[in-house]
Amino acid sequence: MTKPTAGRARCLLLLAPLVLIPALVLTAVLGPWASAISELDAEIATRQDQSQRYQRLLATLPGMRAELDRVLANQELKAFYFDAQTSALAGAQLQREVQEMVQTAGGRLISTQILPSAAAEQPQRVSIRAQLQGDVETLLEVLHRIEQARPFLFVDQISVRATQRRTVRRSAARGAPAAQQEGQLTVRLDVFGYALGQAG
Repeated sequence: MTKPTAGRARCLLLLAPLVLIPALVLTAVLGPWASAISELDAEIATRQDQSQRYQRLLATLPGMRAELDRVLANQELKAFYFDAQTSALAGAQLQREVQEMVQTAGGRLISTQILPSAAAEQPQRVSIRAQLQGDVETLLEVLHRIEQARPFLFVDQISVRATQRRTVRRSAARGAPAAQQEGQLTVRLDVFGYALGQAG
């Protein structure tokens, strides 16, 4: 009885490596494979979720376009924007308006420059940099006119520098010239508005 049991044990010991080695090889191969499959499943689920969100966003696009078209067609709203086909034309219109404001306020416009704007911006922002001279009342009047302007205008940056201008007046009593100092300001400001229907 002991001989067959010993023989069976020996057979089992000989067969064990034949079973264990393939099992270990399969575990070594299938373990990373199963992990990779799990990661791929998680990635697929994430992509499907993103795809569904993008599809929901795309579904809202026609409604948003219709709303934008409705806003662009609103004549009352158009009064707040420059009516120009290009940003260059809108910039020229803005330059004329600022020049007229400065002259009406009694100031002197030294220079204006159209500033570049982002092409992707919608509605298109139209900006100029203006430099002018005048007194405090002139500056206040120009800022007041910018605030009340239609289309809407905004001041982005402003720098004010005081300058002294020497004027000579004759004294009525003595007939001799009398020098007086008049306070003048040199003002540089960036003014911007928005234009609809820009072509470039």
